[in-house]
Amino acid sequence: MKEVLIVDDSQTVRRELSEGLKQAGFGVVEAGDGISGLERASERDFALIILDVNMPRMNGLDMLDHLHRDPKTAKTPVVLLTTEAEPALMDRARQAGAKGWLIKPVPITHIVKTARALAKQAER
Repeated sequence: MKEVLIVDDSQTVRRELSEGLKQAGFGVVEAGDGISGLERASERDFALIILDVNMPRMNGLDMLDHLHRDPKTAKTPVVLLTTEAEPALMDRARQAGAKGWLIKPVPITHIVKTARALAKQAER
């Protein structure tokens, strides 16, 4: 079973994403901030990491930088799911290796479609 790591400080967002991804056949691991997310990311291989941008302790862009500097997680696809729409932040994420930037709210069907596509790409 392919697993997705969801890193978001909103328990509601994590629950909604988790339920939708589980129904689509993914395993899900959750974290509430970037530091916890890095710990989880180092514990196993994920098919996809979904990151919020604005979180306590470590934001999603800083976590993304750490992920892509670590050889173990550097090739893991990352999508940012956020309320932010600032072009400079999107460019920073793209330069750090993010595969996508989704602006909340996003229908769970779109999240599942994105997860399936990126997980399939990661297999190649």
